Amino acid sequence: MTPRQLLLACCLLLCAQLAHAGPKIERWQTTAGTRVLFVEDHSLPIIDLQLDFAAGTAREPVGREGVAGLTRALIDLGANGMDETEIASRLADLGARLSGGVDLDRTSLTLRTLSMADKRAPAFELLRAIIAGPTFPVAAFEREKARSLAALREALTRPDVIASKAFWAAMYPQHPYGRQATPESLTALLRDDVLAFHAAHYGARSATLAIVGDLSRAEAEALAERLSSGLPAAAVVAGLPQPQLPAGGEERIAHPAAQSHLLIGMPALKRGDPDFFPLAVGNYSLGGGGFVSRLVKEVRDKRGLAYSVHSYFLPLQQLGPFQIGLQTRKGQAAEALQLTRAVLTEFLERGPSETELLAAKQNLVGSFPLRLDSNRKILENVAMIAFYDLPLDYLDRYPENVERVTAAEIQAAFARRLQAAHLVTVVVAGD
Repeated sequence: MTPRQLLLACCLLLCAQLAHAGPKIERWQTTAGTRVLFVEDHSLPIIDLQLDFAAGTAREPVGREGVAGLTRALIDLGANGMDETEIASRLADLGARLSGGVDLDRTSLTLRTLSMADKRAPAFELLRAIIAGPTFPVAAFEREKARSLAALREALTRPDVIASKAFWAAMYPQHPYGRQATPESLTALLRDDVLAFHAAHYGARSATLAIVGDLSRAEAEALAERLSSGLPAAAVVAGLPQPQLPAGGEERIAHPAAQSHLLIGMPALKRGDPDFFPLAVGNYSLGGGGFVSRLVKEVRDKRGLAYSVHSYFLPLQQLGPFQIGLQTRKGQAAEALQLTRAVLTEFLERGPSETELLAAKQNLVGSFPLRLDSNRKILENVAMIAFYDLPLDYLDRYPENVERVTAAEIQAAFARRLQAAHLVTVVVAGD
């Protein structure tokens, strides 16, 4: 072992010793069938909770793409006799914040409140009123639909959005992950579509609840029971189908932008897959490690073909994508694409060096405590564990799972998950 490798190994050992264990997570199920994960933490007078539903964009009916986002946008704009102004005023008076969003797999409602009884009790009741009896007001529906339509039309003029939409459609040509909202699908939406989507996907048995903060297990159980009992007793949402791997190919889309947008990838990884850790560690060396990654060194530093270049895996309920992305001047798009492919091919053939492997582990293990240094970050991780039904010790074992990865395991995992025959490429504003 060289002196540099020895130093990296020593630093890695020190980081592993300093890395904090994950929070203590407790799990149960409410009477209504909602799965609950709870972390008791009295260090701050704050409670954070996240309610997730299997109501992501992949659940949208064909021809009704956009209904998931519209449903989430409307759910807290009217409930049980309250309009959006009254709901917002009550939250403000309590110092509480209600947020959330929609991705491919899930829709989230996230509440942060102070833990004092006179603050948390009305905040919880307000959330229960919102999830138990959303009214989806007609005026709000028309306004939010028009806003979504205007935002989408504006987005579709940007080369990065055009590239992303074409990329997902190419990776998932016959799968819900590849379907996306269009001006036509949004225009066709009716308020009845929102009501139907809500009734089908916002049920207690398809929901997960993550709670983190300043309350006891008994208080958390009472809260979970109260919230879940207000949810509709909808049927359990069926699982998503497994996507078929796409035929590899290249799509070029003309655009007047001065910068070319290049994307390369394919469906590769689902949540809970044993290959996750070899792929995560390996990808740090390939393109996820910023200035120390091969792609940045070769494409940016040595040849100046891009200001930034990245790669990542996005595990989902079914096979989520591996993606390489970069932007470059039009005149050098062909050269940048050729070099990026060459770097990926070499990595697939040889894997990371021992120095790269040690550096990746050092960073991933050493930075791990920063992923859990606030209630909000803990909540995000616990909610992910709840929704994807991962082991309760997932966070506890994260550092050791990183540490045990070998170069051979990385090479084997990349070979299993990435094949040239299935890699799709999208170039917007190329030569």
